[in-house]
Amino acid sequence: MSKIFLFNTLTRKKEEFVPLSPPNVGIYSCGPTVYWNQHIGHMYAYVQWDVLTRFLKRMGYNVKWVMNITDVGHMTSDEDIGEDKMEKGAKRDNLSVWQIADKYINQFLDSVDKLNIKRPDVLCRATEHIGDQIDLIKKIEARGFTYRTSTGIVFDTGKFSDYHKFARLNLNKQSPGMRVEVDKEKKNPWDFLLWVTNQPQHIMKWDSPWGVGFPGWHIECTAMSTKYLGERFDIHTGGKEHVPVHHTNEIAQGYGAFGRMTANYWLHNAWLTLKGEKISKSMGNMITVADIVEKGFNPISLRYLILNSNYRKGADFSWDALRSAENALNNLYEIVNLTKSENNRTELSAEKQEKIRSFQDEFNQSISDDLNVTKGLSVLWKTLKSNIPAGDKYDLVLSFDEVLGLGLGFIKDRRLQITKEIQELLDKREKLRGEGKFSEADKIREKIEEKGYRVSDSEKGSTVK
Repeated sequence: MSKIFLFNTLTRKKEEFVPLSPPNVGIYSCGPTVYWNQHIGHMYAYVQWDVLTRFLKRMGYNVKWVMNITDVGHMTSDEDIGEDKMEKGAKRDNLSVWQIADKYINQFLDSVDKLNIKRPDVLCRATEHIGDQIDLIKKIEARGFTYRTSTGIVFDTGKFSDYHKFARLNLNKQSPGMRVEVDKEKKNPWDFLLWVTNQPQHIMKWDSPWGVGFPGWHIECTAMSTKYLGERFDIHTGGKEHVPVHHTNEIAQGYGAFGRMTANYWLHNAWLTLKGEKISKSMGNMITVADIVEKGFNPISLRYLILNSNYRKGADFSWDALRSAENALNNLYEIVNLTKSENNRTELSAEKQEKIRSFQDEFNQSISDDLNVTKGLSVLWKTLKSNIPAGDKYDLVLSFDEVLGLGLGFIKDRRLQITKEIQELLDKREKLRGEGKFSEADKIREKIEEKGYRVSDSEKGSTVK
């Protein structure tokens, strides 16, 4: 089994991945807050963690992937301030908070399925684990890491001397109000709420030892990750925005409850941006997977675009980039389909056996190097261009696709479904060609190609791809 190296945010370096209890691996991913549509920026992260779980399975590990669904307690700020996102979403859509949750869970899962992301083994809702969160707060309280205010029960970061280390925060240089809203009852401005009791108008609330209220956002992840993976597990993933607050607070909660960090490896993805800006609802640049499908794109084109980036560097989205990704994907489908149809399996020479082993090793080494999927894709293309028999080539490509998730084993007769607009342009072009107006016909061809199609002419007529 090849050694796997992952960039651990905890140490800020690539480290060899050594599971706690091989061949078992536990992974926890911060999931969606289901108060609105999940956009392609969110989906960027889930594609990356899907590749991680797929690759670990390829390498022989038994992976348990757990992801939370936040349906209570996440304020409009990622900290203790603002309105609960779920209640804000309910007002916007004129639905109950429970209806809002169901609506946007379905939207999230639809996007997951369209991008061929394998659903996590455990998808757990915060509202279905209130008891687990209360039990965890009790443990933290029993070990002396909490205090009470009129707002609720608060985690005392002053009792955890390493609070600043994970995000490398310089708390001495942070003036009050920089990171969290100033609450004069808090011992430290960055102390955070575990349970909120001072909002009687809040729709979602439960009984607790500290009064009727609801959990803070951070506690759910620690409660649910440890419930399903144990007090110590292998990998915790999330976006880079989680480092300074959410994951810093998760680590504090782990030490408060168990006296140690819960996860051994912390992996963080950068962002998918649009014109250099983070894709977000507040920026007004939100694009969903459904929007991509509505424009006629295969959603796997977005997956292909994402796979051509480094998860720690992110990528910039544009419709032109997506069109280029779809063209490349269509070309890949065409070549794989041709390879499948040839099926000229023969007895392998020693040279070709070695070549197959070399491709397998190169692919595994690529992904083992901190999920270098871009390099893995180049191995895929190199394999397709090689001279090994088509049958063996096809098997090898399918084995790579177990990690890449491009659906290469499910390619059928891909007769192109063209839009009415494109068909009208094609008809107009053929008419012009028939009239000998080739210059005007070429301009129509350029319009067709600008929309992502390729026109080929032969003695038998024109074809479009």
